[in-house]
Amino acid sequence: QVQLAESGGGLVQPGGSLSLSCSASGSSLDYYTIGWFRQAPGKEREAVSCISMSDGSMYFADSVQGRFTISRDNAQNRVYLQMSSLKPEDTAVYYCSAASAVAGLCVFSLPGPEGFGSWGQGTQVTVSS
Repeated sequence: QVQLAESGGGLVQPGGSLSLSCSASGSSLDYYTIGWFRQAPGKEREAVSCISMSDGSMYFADSVQGRFTISRDNAQNRVYLQMSSLKPEDTAVYYCSAASAVAGLCVFSLPGPEGFGSWGQGTQVTVSS
């Protein structure tokens, strides 16, 4: 089973940018779908973005559309979430997750956390002045 580790979180002022990295070990990501999720205190975990490592299809939550981008580096077995124009409401713990491509996630829409079996430990993103 693939193991995931997020990095790149931190404190940033509103309007600033951060880039999160999701590194995988134990398996190649070539046949996985990667999802980024976030969870703020007292709230449910919500989907932010996803990307298919095989064909690059991607989706974003409406709340981050136009501000966040997702990219993959199959050779490095990594996925990146670039966040810009950050808002205080983006404050949360951000998690990356993996699901087998055969599960058919991130094909037509942004999926929920169900079906993603591997999760990283999360990285805190705080947007505050």
